[in-house]
Amino acid sequence: MVRASNRPAYVLGVGLTKFLKPRGKVDYTELGFEAGIKALLDAHINYDDVEQAVACYCYGDSTCGQRVFYQFGMTKIPIYNVNNNCSTGSTGLNLARTLVGGAAADCVMVVGFEKMERGSLGRKWTDRVDPTGTSGEMMVQTMGLTNAPGAAQMFGNGAREYMEKYGARSADFAEIARLDDLLSACEYRCAHVNHSINHKHSAQNPYSQFYDVYSLEDILKSPMIHAPLTKLQCCPTSDGGAAVIVVSQDFLDARPHLKEQAVLIAGQCLATDAPSLFDRSSINLLGFEMTQHAAKAALDEAGVKAEEVKVCELHDCFSANEMLTIDALGLCEPGKAHEMVRKGDITYGGRCVVNPSGGLISKGHPLGATGIAQCAELVWQLRGWANNRLVKGVSAALQHNLGLGGAVVCTVYKRADGRENRMVCSEEVAASTGLGYNPAVEAKGFTHAQVDSVRSREFRSEWALADTEKKVEARF
Repeated sequence: MVRASNRPAYVLGVGLTKFLKPRGKVDYTELGFEAGIKALLDAHINYDDVEQAVACYCYGDSTCGQRVFYQFGMTKIPIYNVNNNCSTGSTGLNLARTLVGGAAADCVMVVGFEKMERGSLGRKWTDRVDPTGTSGEMMVQTMGLTNAPGAAQMFGNGAREYMEKYGARSADFAEIARLDDLLSACEYRCAHVNHSINHKHSAQNPYSQFYDVYSLEDILKSPMIHAPLTKLQCCPTSDGGAAVIVVSQDFLDARPHLKEQAVLIAGQCLATDAPSLFDRSSINLLGFEMTQHAAKAALDEAGVKAEEVKVCELHDCFSANEMLTIDALGLCEPGKAHEMVRKGDITYGGRCVVNPSGGLISKGHPLGATGIAQCAELVWQLRGWANNRLVKGVSAALQHNLGLGGAVVCTVYKRADGRENRMVCSEEVAASTGLGYNPAVEAKGFTHAQVDSVRSREFRSEWALADTEKKVEARF
């Protein structure tokens, strides 16, 4: 049974780093620090206001969270370290909402970060049972084994089953990847005039890892990984950080001047797998049922119907998963996701803009940060700050973050004032945010004075901070 939160929880501040190719040049301490400082500045609070903290990462030693949070202050608060595969960031967000909703805290800070290795994901602990081994064994029994990366095989097999059952074509999956890639400012304007789907999303996101423009032919002719998935339909590994400040109604009421930027977590569900995971369906092996369950629970709690959702950030680790998830979320009739793609109904001018950020395929996928980055994009959409890629007339936004193994988090956001979003010019944003610029359209940094204003006033440690701030500011 999914229980509604007892007290409302709001997103008051968000912060992101640029998502980078993993080259070992930036450490997780820097990624977490940059994202966290930006979120504190955005929320107009000091770290002393934070009562509990959550660190989200998959690759790293225990207590990496403390190493990151101690840079803001050593205030003796509880710090949780969360790992839930690719849904890690949203799992941390869910924990924050649970703490606020249960009156355990009025202000919780969540920071997700990941320093990754090049290439496809692999196992780290080979001397013990693989937690996803049962799923891998089911895949081998039902679909066989190739030399492709395991995740690509699983999601590619799901695409094959969707094609066989519902009539989707390889080009439909390639079109998803193409749409996730790029949307120039000129194209954005034209998209609203011509209702064309031939424009792509990622170029207007300043935090994206990739900005390259690809044609449908480019994507179909890129190296085949596991049919129908080509290389350009697979998300990259990435280094990156993201942070969010979650607060209670009491905390917000004490700061009425911030209500305009607060975004309500109106519905949310963290779910795990059902027995259908092992029913020999390649689609169900990807957690299709748990996504259905989580989406319905979150939407019901928020009082929103799937057909009312106009903007959605979903977990497109592969184009195949975007197709399956459109279906599982209820954004289309069962088995009709490919028809939405063909009609242009997943981009500007269509039924629902999916992944206006560019999604994992183009924006990047630093595992611990991904779910929080999705949250940031939807917060900026609802505030009206994402003025170069705004989905207009939005009153509710839907987020989906999946981790095989398995866990999924679906979240519905609404503006605190209950109104639809309106476009806000960057000059107005710059005047209101603690950053001094519009973070939705500019990936810039901060000054030492800004850092000094949000680090703990009484319980800061320069030893804990070391040279992190200098390294981060040098990159700006």
